[in-house]
Amino acid sequence: MTSPALRRRQKVLARQSAPQASPPARRSLRSAAGQPAPETPAGGPAGQEYAALLAVLHDNLRSLSDIASHEQRQPKKAEYARAFRNWIEGVLDADQPVQDEVLITNMIWALDYRDFDYALRLAQFAISHGLAMPAPFSRTPACFLAEEVALLSLSMGETVPHDVLIAVQQLVAGHDMPDPVSAKLLKALGRSWKRKAEDAEPQAESGAAGGARAWADQAAACFQRALELYPEIGVKKDMQQTAALQKKLAAEAAAGTE
Repeated sequence: MTSPALRRRQKVLARQSAPQASPPARRSLRSAAGQPAPETPAGGPAGQEYAALLAVLHDNLRSLSDIASHEQRQPKKAEYARAFRNWIEGVLDADQPVQDEVLITNMIWALDYRDFDYALRLAQFAISHGLAMPAPFSRTPACFLAEEVALLSLSMGETVPHDVLIAVQQLVAGHDMPDPVSAKLLKALGRSWKRKAEDAEPQAESGAAGGARAWADQAAACFQRALELYPEIGVKKDMQQTAALQKKLAAEAAAGTE
């Protein structure tokens, strides 16, 4: 348990951790591909604090590697993450380009222990500032986020909330990644839209997405685009089920107007 004074100090130093050279012009979304990553914190009290936290992080990673069970590693990651929260909040507050392994590793961990809101906050920073993933990852942060969230949703369904899938889609839009990865995210989105349409009250034809029929249409569009991007994505059964759902919803709507 860290003291309030240490927590304040870490946040202040983290705000000072970005290199002092003038940052490049901001862009709302930047691809990390083909661009050098920002510099890591170095020198002065901020660099020293970062180095100390990095040592703790690497100790944590070694401890996690000794745990064979994936399930048992998740609560340990959530426990370890608490030690880095104040530093990370300071980095987010500063909102300056800095290659921070502590922050991006915590983004990975947050997905593992299912704190999606926190993972998305860190992913937004990593993607917008062109951070590189730590070794041994070879994907960009955008590609990593899209694929990991898609795989989790496809394997565990409603474990990933619909709003999270939408947020991920918006966050990675325009970023280069392999077509199969984009197709996985679209497949996950399609299934999520289909679940919303199936679970909607029959009379519910209003709302943010326009009701069950609009949600079914969204599902169909996602599956179609996924198939175009990667024909082996495995959505043909999903498309058949969605077409049957669209037909059913249209019939119910027609009956309701008689």
